[in-house]
Amino acid sequence: MAKLALLSVSDKRGLVEFATALVREHAYTLLSTGGTAKLLAAAGLPVTEVSAHTGFPEIMEGRVKTLHPKIHGGLLCRRNKPDHLAQAKQHGIDLIDLVVVNLYPFEQTVARPHVEFEEAIENIDIGGPSMLRSAAKNHESVTVVCDPADYAAVLAAFSAEPTTLGDLRRRLALKVFQRTAGYDAAIARFLAAQQVEPDLEALSGFPATFSLSLPKAQSLRYGENPHQKAALYGTFREHFQQLQGKDLSYNNILDITAATYLIGEFERPTVAILKHTNPCGVASADNLLTAWERAYATDRQAPFGGIIVVNQTLGLEVAEEIKDIFTEVIIAPRFSDEARAILAKKKNLRLMIAQEGLGADALQEIRSVVGGLLVQDRDRTLGNIREFKVVTKRQPTAAEWEAMLFGWKVGKHVKSNSIVYCRGEQTLGVGAGQMARVDSSRIAVWKAGEAKLDLRGSIVASEALFPFADGLLAAADAGATAAIQPGGALRDEEVIKAADERGMAMVFTGSRHFRH
Repeated sequence: MAKLALLSVSDKRGLVEFATALVREHAYTLLSTGGTAKLLAAAGLPVTEVSAHTGFPEIMEGRVKTLHPKIHGGLLCRRNKPDHLAQAKQHGIDLIDLVVVNLYPFEQTVARPHVEFEEAIENIDIGGPSMLRSAAKNHESVTVVCDPADYAAVLAAFSAEPTTLGDLRRRLALKVFQRTAGYDAAIARFLAAQQVEPDLEALSGFPATFSLSLPKAQSLRYGENPHQKAALYGTFREHFQQLQGKDLSYNNILDITAATYLIGEFERPTVAILKHTNPCGVASADNLLTAWERAYATDRQAPFGGIIVVNQTLGLEVAEEIKDIFTEVIIAPRFSDEARAILAKKKNLRLMIAQEGLGADALQEIRSVVGGLLVQDRDRTLGNIREFKVVTKRQPTAAEWEAMLFGWKVGKHVKSNSIVYCRGEQTLGVGAGQMARVDSSRIAVWKAGEAKLDLRGSIVASEALFPFADGLLAAADAGATAAIQPGGALRDEEVIKAADERGMAMVFTGSRHFRH
């Protein structure tokens, strides 16, 4: 009995070569549909149209062509069941041993801006997933391929020991169900986004069922620590181009994400230095070199083994300044040739180009919790500056306003409880992640002292409210003359009174920015 291979693909890479090997080296007879059949025939390969095989024409503009008992019976028939084989013979069903199918490009279609709903619907594949699932269910007897990258492995297995093919079939079946699950999830997400009924859950971006299916981008050496296994999933690699250096680690990827979000707050030439996702020095200036000098001045110890991110082309002058500092990753929109030449001498240093159009504003954040996931919109806003309210007797000066708005942007990206001291567009001291806000303030003051930066005339920014006056008083004692915070504490009046007694100006923003 002839061995049948059913080929029907949208991604035709490598198909002709694969099909040629099937026919000439492994004695397969080819079944196919539409454009795939035409491609194979044009290559001089003998191919039978599915409609000729089933005796039933393609109908409804090709929507119905492989949904037929002679196809699915040929896939699902269990070869070790005499009754299955007898029924196949009775109904003239030939057994299909190999299926090569990949799906209509639904994800690519809906990713295009302003795609028409009707076009998206027509790119929902029905026959393809059905054949893949039938073949994968019966993988004990049927080889199923949904990815051109697997062609070589299949041909090699056909020439090897039978156990090799059996092991490969099981892996390919798993890949099929992962692919169809991701495909269905993409369709569900698209339809949820198109919801026009008054379904508040769907309209809010949080449907009743949350589906997520991402391709594995790469295995990682380990997670946060060497004893933890880890892998990267999704399209992270599409947003960054690595120019040099070691492979990215789990921690590098977290730091790069944090750095990208932080630098996106600024339009003027800006440098940020991060460690463990926290900024330890940030500055904006008229040029990148000055911004670097001011950012690095905040803390000359913490950047060891940290991340540097800039929002303009990193050129020769900045490269000369940072070349001798041990840094894990440097991120920029571009690197000059001169900078590349200097930094290339540090072979382990990872240089990353951040591609434009990250689309970070549309991202949701997902964190695992016991028994499930937490999903939230990314914290994209700084609040409505026009609604910021001066609550003290003294109004901030223009210089204090500038520093407060700068500190408010930085503080949003520091782990809670966070305190940031600034002057102009430069951080002077950063306190992160303490259980009491006053302790964060004390740490920031200590760090500024270590860096020999004078806090007199500085401002203090707090990402959440001051629950007591002690945190504000610590800032005043350090020399801060103005504060910016969300407000909304039970003891707001007490905090305002303390500010007035010290002659400080204080602004309430009305929005907090916890970062756990």
